[in-house]
Amino acid sequence: MLSIDYFKGQKVAIYGLGRSGFSTALALKRGGAIPVCWDDSTAAQDRAQTAGLIIEDLRVSKTWNEFAMLLLSPGIPYIYPRANQVVQQAWRHHVPIDNDVSLFFQSYSQTFNDNASGAAKTVVVTGSNGKSTTSALIYHILNSSIGNVQIGGNIGTPLFDLSPASMVKNTVIELSSYQIEVAKVLIPDIAVFLNFAPDHLERHGGIGGYFSAKRRLFRPDQNQVSVIGVDEKEGLAITSDLRARKEGQLITISTKINLTFDDWSIFSDGSNLFECKLGKIVNKLDITNLAGLPGIHNLQNACAAYAVCRVLEVAPEDIFIALKSYKALPHRMELLATFSGVKFINDSKATNATSALNALNSFSNIHWIAGGRGKGDGITSLTEYLGSVKKTYLIGESALEFSDQISGLPHSIFQTLDEAFVEVCKNAIPGDTVLLSPAAASFDQYANFEQRGLHFFKLVEDLKI
Repeated sequence: MLSIDYFKGQKVAIYGLGRSGFSTALALKRGGAIPVCWDDSTAAQDRAQTAGLIIEDLRVSKTWNEFAMLLLSPGIPYIYPRANQVVQQAWRHHVPIDNDVSLFFQSYSQTFNDNASGAAKTVVVTGSNGKSTTSALIYHILNSSIGNVQIGGNIGTPLFDLSPASMVKNTVIELSSYQIEVAKVLIPDIAVFLNFAPDHLERHGGIGGYFSAKRRLFRPDQNQVSVIGVDEKEGLAITSDLRARKEGQLITISTKINLTFDDWSIFSDGSNLFECKLGKIVNKLDITNLAGLPGIHNLQNACAAYAVCRVLEVAPEDIFIALKSYKALPHRMELLATFSGVKFINDSKATNATSALNALNSFSNIHWIAGGRGKGDGITSLTEYLGSVKKTYLIGESALEFSDQISGLPHSIFQTLDEAFVEVCKNAIPGDTVLLSPAAASFDQYANFEQRGLHFFKLVEDLKI
Protein backbone atom coordinates (compact mmCIF):
# COMPACT_ATOMS: atom_id res chain seq x y z
CA MET A 1 0.00 0.00 0.00
CA LEU A 2 1.05 3.57 -0.67
CA SER A 3 1.25 6.28 1.98
CA ILE A 4 1.03 10.06 1.59
CA ASP A 5 3.79 11.54 3.73
CA TYR A 6 3.95 15.14 2.46
CA PHE A 7 0.97 16.30 4.58
CA LYS A 8 2.47 15.11 7.85
CA GLY A 9 0.87 16.95 10.77
CA GLN A 10 -1.54 18.84 8.48
CA LYS A 11 -5.32 18.62 8.28
CA VAL A 12 -6.72 17.46 4.94
CA ALA A 13 -10.45 17.55 4.20
CA ILE A 14 -11.92 14.58 2.32
CA TYR A 15 -15.43 14.68 0.87
CA GLY A 16 -16.76 11.32 -0.24
CA LEU A 17 -15.88 8.04 1.46
CA GLY A 18 -16.49 5.51 -1.26
CA ARG A 19 -13.72 3.09 -2.21
CA SER A 20 -11.29 5.78 -3.40
CA GLY A 21 -12.04 8.35 -0.68
CA PHE A 22 -11.78 5.84 2.15
CA SER A 23 -8.53 4.39 0.79
CA THR A 24 -7.02 7.88 0.40
CA ALA A 25 -8.00 8.86 3.93
CA LEU A 26 -6.21 5.80 5.32
CA ALA A 27 -3.14 6.55 3.19
CA LEU A 28 -3.02 10.09 4.58
CA LYS A 29 -3.33 8.76 8.11
CA ARG A 30 -0.51 6.25 7.49
CA GLY A 31 1.67 9.17 6.35
CA GLY A 32 1.06 11.21 9.49
CA ALA A 33 -1.60 13.60 8.16
CA ILE A 34 -4.88 14.36 9.92
CA PRO A 35 -7.69 13.46 7.50
CA VAL A 36 -11.02 15.10 8.34
CA CYS A 37 -13.76 13.27 6.45
CA TRP A 38 -17.36 13.64 5.43
CA ASP A 39 -19.85 11.58 3.45
CA ASP A 40 -23.60 12.08 3.17
CA SER A 41 -24.08 8.36 3.87
CA THR A 42 -24.30 7.44 7.56
CA ALA A 43 -23.03 3.95 6.73
CA ALA A 44 -19.88 5.47 5.20
CA GLN A 45 -19.47 7.70 8.25
CA ASP A 46 -19.75 4.70 10.59
CA ARG A 47 -17.17 2.76 8.60
CA ALA A 48 -14.74 5.67 8.72
CA GLN A 49 -15.16 6.17 12.47
CA THR A 50 -14.57 2.45 13.02
CA ALA A 51 -11.27 2.87 11.13
CA GLY A 52 -10.27 5.70 13.46
CA LEU A 53 -10.94 8.56 11.04
CA ILE A 54 -12.30 11.95 12.08
CA ILE A 55 -15.82 12.73 10.85
CA GLU A 56 -16.89 16.36 10.48
CA ASP A 57 -19.70 17.85 8.39
CA LEU A 58 -17.65 19.84 5.88
CA ARG A 59 -20.74 21.63 4.63
CA VAL A 60 -20.96 23.61 7.88
CA SER A 61 -17.43 23.25 9.23
CA LYS A 62 -15.97 26.24 11.12
CA THR A 63 -12.38 25.02 10.65
CA TRP A 64 -11.83 25.52 6.91
CA ASN A 65 -8.88 27.83 7.52
CA GLU A 66 -7.04 24.88 9.08
CA PHE A 67 -7.19 22.65 6.00
CA ALA A 68 -4.20 22.25 3.69
CA MET A 69 -6.36 20.78 0.93
CA LEU A 70 -9.78 19.42 0.01
CA LEU A 71 -9.81 16.03 -1.72
CA LEU A 72 -12.91 15.23 -3.75
CA SER A 73 -14.15 11.73 -4.53
CA PRO A 74 -15.17 11.13 -8.19
CA GLY A 75 -18.89 11.07 -7.46
CA ILE A 76 -18.93 14.61 -6.06
CA PRO A 77 -19.85 17.30 -8.65
CA TYR A 78 -17.05 19.82 -9.01
CA ILE A 79 -18.35 22.78 -11.08
CA TYR A 80 -21.30 21.42 -13.07
CA PRO A 81 -24.24 21.03 -13.03
CA ARG A 82 -23.67 23.24 -9.97
CA ALA A 83 -20.69 23.60 -7.66
CA ASN A 84 -21.10 21.41 -4.62
CA GLN A 85 -21.59 23.19 -1.29
CA VAL A 86 -18.32 21.80 0.07
CA VAL A 87 -16.45 22.89 -3.07
CA GLN A 88 -17.80 26.39 -2.60
CA GLN A 89 -16.57 26.38 1.01
CA ALA A 90 -13.08 25.47 -0.21
CA TRP A 91 -13.12 28.24 -2.81
CA ARG A 92 -14.30 30.76 -0.23
CA HIS A 93 -11.48 29.87 2.16
CA HIS A 94 -8.80 29.56 -0.57
CA VAL A 95 -8.27 25.86 0.13
CA PRO A 96 -6.75 23.99 -2.88
CA ILE A 97 -8.89 21.21 -4.36
CA ASP A 98 -7.45 17.96 -5.69
CA ASN A 99 -8.20 14.24 -5.74
CA ASP A 100 -6.70 10.82 -5.12
CA VAL A 101 -5.48 10.47 -8.73
CA SER A 102 -3.20 13.47 -8.39
CA LEU A 103 -1.87 12.35 -5.01
CA PHE A 104 -1.29 8.86 -6.39
CA PHE A 105 0.96 10.11 -9.18
CA GLN A 106 2.93 12.23 -6.72
CA SER A 107 3.34 9.31 -4.31
CA TYR A 108 3.95 6.66 -6.95
CA SER A 109 6.52 8.76 -8.83
CA GLN A 110 8.49 9.23 -5.60
CA THR A 111 8.86 5.48 -5.24
CA PHE A 112 9.60 5.19 -8.95
CA ASN A 113 12.64 7.45 -8.54
CA ASP A 114 13.94 4.99 -5.98
CA ASN A 115 13.30 1.97 -8.22
CA ALA A 116 16.74 0.82 -9.32
CA SER A 117 15.43 -1.37 -12.13
CA GLY A 118 13.71 1.58 -13.84
CA ALA A 119 11.12 -0.84 -15.21
CA ALA A 120 7.96 0.36 -13.47
CA LYS A 121 5.59 2.17 -15.83
CA THR A 122 2.11 3.61 -15.39
CA VAL A 123 -0.43 3.03 -18.14
CA VAL A 124 -3.63 5.12 -17.97
CA VAL A 125 -6.65 4.34 -20.14
CA THR A 126 -9.56 6.71 -20.80
CA GLY A 127 -12.28 7.15 -23.42
CA SER A 128 -16.06 7.05 -23.57
CA ASN A 129 -16.39 3.30 -24.13
CA GLY A 130 -14.14 0.28 -23.71
CA LYS A 131 -11.98 1.64 -20.86
CA SER A 132 -12.51 -1.33 -18.57
CA THR A 133 -12.07 -3.97 -21.27
CA THR A 134 -8.90 -2.33 -22.61
CA SER A 135 -7.43 -1.89 -19.12
CA ALA A 136 -8.20 -5.50 -18.23
CA LEU A 137 -6.81 -6.68 -21.57
CA ILE A 138 -3.54 -4.80 -21.09
CA TYR A 139 -3.27 -6.23 -17.59
CA HIS A 140 -3.94 -9.74 -18.89
CA ILE A 141 -1.32 -9.52 -21.64
CA LEU A 142 1.33 -8.06 -19.33
CA ASN A 143 0.55 -10.55 -16.58
CA SER A 144 0.80 -13.43 -19.06
CA SER A 145 4.08 -12.25 -20.60
CA ILE A 146 6.06 -10.11 -18.15
CA GLY A 147 4.28 -10.69 -14.83
CA ASN A 148 4.27 -8.59 -11.66
CA VAL A 149 1.66 -6.11 -12.90
CA GLN A 150 -1.21 -4.48 -11.01
CA ILE A 151 -4.46 -2.80 -12.03
CA GLY A 152 -6.66 -0.22 -10.33
CA GLY A 153 -8.42 3.11 -10.45
CA ASN A 154 -11.91 3.12 -11.95
CA ILE A 155 -11.60 -0.65 -12.30
CA GLY A 156 -11.09 -2.76 -9.20
CA THR A 157 -8.51 -1.71 -6.63
CA PRO A 158 -8.43 1.89 -5.27
CA LEU A 159 -5.20 3.65 -6.19
CA PHE A 160 -3.87 3.86 -2.64
CA ASP A 161 -4.37 0.14 -2.14
CA LEU A 162 -1.88 -0.51 -4.94
CA SER A 163 1.80 -1.30 -4.40
CA PRO A 164 4.57 1.30 -4.92
CA ALA A 165 6.57 1.34 -8.14
CA SER A 166 9.55 -0.31 -6.46
CA MET A 167 7.51 -3.51 -6.00
CA VAL A 168 6.00 -3.95 -9.49
CA LYS A 169 6.98 -3.78 -13.13
CA ASN A 170 3.87 -2.02 -14.47
CA THR A 171 0.66 -0.44 -13.18
CA VAL A 172 -2.47 -0.23 -15.34
CA ILE A 173 -5.05 2.41 -14.37
CA GLU A 174 -8.50 3.10 -15.76
CA LEU A 175 -9.63 6.72 -15.31
CA SER A 176 -13.00 8.30 -15.98
CA SER A 177 -13.60 11.93 -16.86
CA TYR A 178 -14.76 12.47 -13.27
CA GLN A 179 -11.34 11.44 -12.00
CA ILE A 180 -9.32 13.34 -14.59
CA GLU A 181 -11.15 16.68 -14.40
CA VAL A 182 -10.06 17.53 -10.82
CA ALA A 183 -6.53 16.04 -10.74
CA LYS A 184 -3.78 18.65 -10.64
CA VAL A 185 -0.99 16.13 -11.37
CA LEU A 186 -1.36 13.64 -14.25
CA ILE A 187 1.93 12.05 -15.26
CA PRO A 188 1.34 8.59 -16.78
CA ASP A 189 4.15 7.04 -18.80
CA ILE A 190 1.65 5.76 -21.37
CA ALA A 191 -1.71 7.49 -21.86
CA VAL A 192 -4.49 5.91 -23.95
CA PHE A 193 -7.47 7.71 -25.52
CA LEU A 194 -9.83 5.15 -27.05
CA ASN A 195 -12.82 7.04 -28.43
CA PHE A 196 -15.32 9.76 -27.74
CA ALA A 197 -19.12 9.89 -27.57
CA PRO A 198 -21.53 12.17 -25.67
CA ASP A 199 -21.81 11.06 -22.03
CA HIS A 200 -21.94 12.66 -18.56
CA LEU A 201 -22.84 15.95 -20.24
CA GLU A 202 -24.69 17.40 -17.25
CA ARG A 203 -21.72 16.73 -14.99
CA HIS A 204 -19.29 18.50 -17.33
CA GLY A 205 -21.48 21.40 -18.46
CA GLY A 206 -21.89 20.04 -21.99
CA ILE A 207 -19.93 18.07 -24.56
CA GLY A 208 -17.06 20.57 -24.66
CA GLY A 209 -16.48 20.25 -20.93
CA TYR A 210 -16.59 16.47 -21.19
CA PHE A 211 -13.95 16.45 -23.93
CA SER A 212 -11.80 18.97 -22.04
CA ALA A 213 -11.76 16.67 -19.04
CA LYS A 214 -10.57 13.74 -21.17
CA ARG A 215 -7.85 15.62 -23.04
CA ARG A 216 -6.21 16.85 -19.81
CA LEU A 217 -4.47 13.48 -19.64
CA PHE A 218 -2.35 14.26 -22.71
CA ARG A 219 0.34 16.74 -21.79
CA PRO A 220 3.46 18.20 -23.42
CA ASP A 221 6.12 15.85 -22.12
CA GLN A 222 9.08 14.24 -23.88
CA ASN A 223 8.66 11.09 -21.80
CA GLN A 224 4.95 10.39 -22.33
CA VAL A 225 3.77 7.90 -24.94
CA SER A 226 0.27 8.71 -26.21
CA VAL A 227 -1.90 6.04 -27.82
CA ILE A 228 -4.80 7.78 -29.54
CA GLY A 229 -7.87 6.40 -31.28
CA VAL A 230 -8.47 8.55 -34.36
CA ASP A 231 -11.85 7.27 -35.52
CA GLU A 232 -13.56 10.42 -34.18
CA LYS A 233 -12.72 14.10 -34.59
CA GLU A 234 -11.79 14.40 -30.91
CA GLY A 235 -8.98 11.87 -31.28
CA LEU A 236 -7.79 13.64 -34.42
CA ALA A 237 -7.73 16.94 -32.49
CA ILE A 238 -5.57 15.43 -29.74
CA THR A 239 -3.13 13.94 -32.26
CA SER A 240 -2.89 17.30 -34.03
CA ASP A 241 -2.04 19.01 -30.74
CA LEU A 242 0.58 16.40 -29.86
CA ARG A 243 2.24 16.64 -33.27
CA ALA A 244 2.34 20.43 -33.05
CA ARG A 245 4.09 20.24 -29.68
CA LYS A 246 6.68 17.83 -31.09
CA GLU A 247 7.09 16.25 -27.69
CA GLY A 248 6.62 12.67 -26.58
CA GLN A 249 5.83 9.64 -28.71
CA LEU A 250 2.55 9.18 -30.58
CA ILE A 251 0.88 5.96 -31.68
CA THR A 252 -2.41 6.17 -33.60
CA ILE A 253 -5.01 3.38 -33.62
CA SER A 254 -8.04 2.83 -35.85
CA THR A 255 -10.61 0.26 -36.94
CA LYS A 256 -11.75 2.41 -39.89
CA ILE A 257 -8.57 3.77 -41.49
CA ASN A 258 -5.45 2.02 -42.78
CA LEU A 259 -2.94 4.20 -40.95
CA THR A 260 0.05 3.46 -43.16
CA PHE A 261 1.02 7.14 -43.27
CA ASP A 262 1.78 7.62 -39.54
CA ASP A 263 5.15 7.07 -37.89
CA TRP A 264 3.75 4.30 -35.69
CA SER A 265 0.22 3.00 -35.93
CA ILE A 266 -1.94 0.01 -35.11
CA PHE A 267 -5.09 -0.65 -37.14
CA SER A 268 -7.52 -3.42 -38.00
CA ASP A 269 -9.46 -4.35 -41.13
CA GLY A 270 -11.93 -6.47 -39.17
CA SER A 271 -10.01 -9.72 -39.47
CA ASN A 272 -6.40 -8.75 -38.90
CA LEU A 273 -4.46 -6.39 -36.67
CA PHE A 274 -1.58 -4.55 -38.32
CA GLU A 275 1.39 -2.81 -36.75
CA CYS A 276 2.85 -0.23 -39.09
CA LYS A 277 6.02 1.85 -38.73
CA LEU A 278 7.08 4.57 -41.15
CA GLY A 279 4.72 3.33 -43.84
CA LYS A 280 5.73 -0.33 -43.55
CA ILE A 281 3.66 -3.13 -41.98
CA VAL A 282 6.00 -4.83 -39.53
CA ASN A 283 3.56 -7.22 -37.81
CA LYS A 284 0.21 -8.79 -38.64
CA LEU A 285 -2.08 -10.81 -36.34
CA ASP A 286 -5.19 -12.79 -37.25
CA ILE A 287 -7.72 -11.64 -34.65
CA THR A 288 -10.79 -13.52 -35.82
CA ASN A 289 -12.49 -15.86 -33.38
CA LEU A 290 -11.25 -14.25 -30.17
CA ALA A 291 -13.85 -15.69 -27.79
CA GLY A 292 -13.29 -13.13 -25.04
CA LEU A 293 -13.51 -10.13 -27.39
CA PRO A 294 -16.77 -10.46 -29.34
CA GLY A 295 -18.02 -7.65 -31.58
CA ILE A 296 -16.44 -5.13 -33.90
CA HIS A 297 -15.93 -2.59 -31.13
CA ASN A 298 -13.47 -4.92 -29.40
CA LEU A 299 -11.11 -4.58 -32.36
CA GLN A 300 -10.31 -1.09 -31.10
CA ASN A 301 -9.69 -2.40 -27.59
CA ALA A 302 -7.33 -5.02 -29.00
CA CYS A 303 -5.46 -2.40 -31.08
CA ALA A 304 -4.98 -0.17 -28.03
CA ALA A 305 -3.82 -3.03 -25.82
CA TYR A 306 -1.43 -4.24 -28.52
CA ALA A 307 0.06 -0.73 -28.86
CA VAL A 308 0.67 -0.38 -25.12
CA CYS A 309 2.24 -3.81 -24.83
CA ARG A 310 4.52 -3.22 -27.81
CA VAL A 311 5.76 -0.02 -26.14
CA LEU A 312 6.51 -2.19 -23.12
CA GLU A 313 8.44 -4.56 -25.40
CA VAL A 314 6.10 -7.54 -25.34
CA ALA A 315 6.63 -9.73 -28.42
CA PRO A 316 3.74 -9.86 -30.95
CA GLU A 317 3.47 -13.64 -30.61
CA ASP A 318 3.07 -13.31 -26.83
CA ILE A 319 0.37 -10.68 -27.30
CA PHE A 320 -1.45 -12.97 -29.73
CA ILE A 321 -1.39 -15.90 -27.27
CA ALA A 322 -2.77 -13.67 -24.50
CA LEU A 323 -5.51 -12.24 -26.74
CA LYS A 324 -6.75 -15.78 -27.40
CA SER A 325 -6.90 -16.63 -23.68
CA TYR A 326 -8.58 -13.41 -22.53
CA LYS A 327 -12.03 -13.79 -20.95
CA ALA A 328 -14.65 -11.03 -21.11
CA LEU A 329 -15.26 -8.86 -18.06
CA PRO A 330 -18.41 -9.37 -15.99
CA HIS A 331 -21.33 -7.18 -17.13
CA ARG A 332 -19.69 -6.45 -20.51
CA MET A 333 -21.25 -8.57 -23.26
CA GLU A 334 -20.93 -11.48 -20.85
CA LEU A 335 -22.49 -14.77 -21.96
CA LEU A 336 -24.26 -15.99 -18.83
CA ALA A 337 -25.87 -19.15 -20.17
CA THR A 338 -27.63 -20.83 -23.06
CA PHE A 339 -30.97 -22.47 -22.28
CA SER A 340 -33.04 -24.31 -24.92
CA GLY A 341 -31.02 -22.64 -27.66
CA VAL A 342 -31.48 -19.10 -26.24
CA LYS A 343 -28.39 -17.07 -25.29
CA PHE A 344 -28.52 -14.73 -22.29
CA ILE A 345 -26.06 -11.83 -22.51
CA ASN A 346 -25.32 -9.48 -19.60
CA ASP A 347 -24.17 -6.09 -20.91
CA SER A 348 -25.24 -4.05 -17.88
CA LYS A 349 -22.13 -1.89 -18.21
CA ALA A 350 -23.60 -0.34 -21.36
CA THR A 351 -24.83 2.84 -19.69
CA ASN A 352 -25.12 4.94 -22.84
CA ALA A 353 -26.38 4.50 -26.38
CA THR A 354 -22.96 4.22 -28.02
CA SER A 355 -21.96 1.39 -25.71
CA ALA A 356 -25.26 -0.44 -26.26
CA LEU A 357 -24.78 -0.13 -30.03
CA ASN A 358 -21.70 -2.33 -29.77
CA ALA A 359 -23.78 -5.16 -28.33
CA LEU A 360 -26.67 -4.63 -30.74
CA ASN A 361 -24.21 -4.99 -33.63
CA SER A 362 -22.75 -8.21 -32.21
CA PHE A 363 -25.82 -10.48 -32.03
CA SER A 364 -28.89 -11.44 -34.04
CA ASN A 365 -32.53 -12.26 -33.21
CA ILE A 366 -32.33 -10.03 -30.15
CA HIS A 367 -34.81 -9.55 -27.33
CA TRP A 368 -33.41 -6.28 -26.03
CA ILE A 369 -33.90 -5.19 -22.42
CA ALA A 370 -33.14 -1.47 -22.13
CA GLY A 371 -33.83 1.46 -19.85
CA GLY A 372 -32.93 2.95 -16.50
CA ARG A 373 -31.97 6.57 -16.00
CA GLY A 374 -31.56 7.95 -19.49
CA LYS A 375 -28.69 10.12 -20.69
CA GLY A 376 -28.68 12.85 -23.31
CA ASP A 377 -30.85 11.91 -26.28
CA GLY A 378 -31.62 8.48 -24.87
CA ILE A 379 -31.73 5.83 -27.60
CA THR A 380 -32.69 8.12 -30.49
CA SER A 381 -29.33 7.47 -32.16
CA LEU A 382 -29.96 3.70 -32.14
CA THR A 383 -33.23 3.56 -34.07
CA GLU A 384 -31.56 2.87 -37.43
CA TYR A 385 -29.49 0.02 -35.95
CA LEU A 386 -32.29 -2.12 -34.53
CA GLY A 387 -32.76 -4.42 -37.51
CA SER A 388 -31.57 -7.42 -35.49
CA VAL A 389 -33.97 -6.68 -32.61
CA LYS A 390 -37.14 -8.78 -32.58
CA LYS A 391 -38.62 -6.89 -29.63
CA THR A 392 -37.52 -4.31 -27.05
CA TYR A 393 -38.45 -4.51 -23.37
CA LEU A 394 -38.21 -1.11 -21.68
CA ILE A 395 -37.75 -0.72 -17.94
CA GLY A 396 -37.15 1.93 -15.32
CA GLU A 397 -37.29 5.69 -15.19
CA SER A 398 -36.67 6.23 -18.91
CA ALA A 399 -39.12 3.63 -20.22
CA LEU A 400 -41.75 6.13 -21.46
CA GLU A 401 -39.12 8.41 -23.02
CA PHE A 402 -37.46 5.48 -24.79
CA SER A 403 -40.87 4.22 -25.92
CA ASP A 404 -41.52 7.50 -27.74
CA GLN A 405 -38.12 7.23 -29.42
CA ILE A 406 -38.81 3.76 -30.91
CA SER A 407 -42.58 4.17 -31.28
CA GLY A 408 -42.69 2.41 -34.67
CA LEU A 409 -40.88 -0.72 -33.45
CA PRO A 410 -42.18 -3.69 -31.40
CA HIS A 411 -41.74 -2.96 -27.71
CA SER A 412 -43.38 -3.16 -24.31
CA ILE A 413 -43.00 -1.15 -21.09
CA PHE A 414 -42.36 -2.65 -17.66
CA GLN A 415 -41.67 -1.22 -14.24
CA THR A 416 -38.89 -3.62 -13.31
CA LEU A 417 -36.35 -6.00 -14.76
CA ASP A 418 -38.19 -8.92 -13.13
CA GLU A 419 -41.39 -8.12 -15.04
CA ALA A 420 -39.56 -7.69 -18.33
CA PHE A 421 -37.66 -10.95 -17.85
CA VAL A 422 -40.86 -12.95 -17.41
CA GLU A 423 -42.17 -11.63 -20.73
CA VAL A 424 -38.83 -12.19 -22.48
CA CYS A 425 -38.79 -15.84 -21.47
CA LYS A 426 -42.28 -16.32 -22.91
CA ASN A 427 -41.24 -14.89 -26.28
CA ALA A 428 -37.66 -16.12 -26.86
CA ILE A 429 -37.22 -19.21 -29.06
CA PRO A 430 -34.17 -21.31 -30.03
CA GLY A 431 -31.68 -19.19 -31.97
CA ASP A 432 -32.63 -15.97 -30.13
CA THR A 433 -30.47 -13.79 -27.88
CA VAL A 434 -31.76 -12.15 -24.70
CA LEU A 435 -29.65 -9.03 -24.28
CA LEU A 436 -29.55 -6.76 -21.23
CA SER A 437 -27.84 -3.67 -22.65
CA PRO A 438 -29.64 -0.77 -20.95
CA ALA A 439 -28.20 2.28 -22.76
CA ALA A 440 -28.93 4.09 -19.50
CA ALA A 441 -27.53 4.55 -16.02
CA SER A 442 -28.68 2.22 -13.26
CA PHE A 443 -29.28 4.75 -10.50
CA ASP A 444 -33.08 4.82 -10.76
CA GLN A 445 -33.37 1.33 -9.27
CA TYR A 446 -29.84 0.10 -8.48
CA ALA A 447 -26.74 1.33 -6.68
CA ASN A 448 -24.59 0.72 -9.77
CA PHE A 449 -24.45 -1.22 -13.03
CA GLU A 450 -22.85 -4.17 -11.23
CA GLN A 451 -25.88 -4.60 -9.01
CA ARG A 452 -28.16 -4.43 -12.05
CA GLY A 453 -26.07 -7.05 -13.84
CA LEU A 454 -26.05 -9.33 -10.81
CA HIS A 455 -29.84 -9.09 -10.64
CA PHE A 456 -30.03 -10.21 -14.27
CA PHE A 457 -27.56 -13.01 -13.54
CA LYS A 458 -29.78 -14.22 -10.66
CA LEU A 459 -32.83 -14.26 -12.93
CA VAL A 460 -30.95 -16.32 -15.50
CA GLU A 461 -29.59 -18.67 -12.80
CA ASP A 462 -33.11 -19.28 -11.53
CA LEU A 463 -34.04 -20.72 -14.92
CA LYS A 464 -31.95 -23.76 -14.01
CA ILE A 465 -34.27 -24.62 -11.14
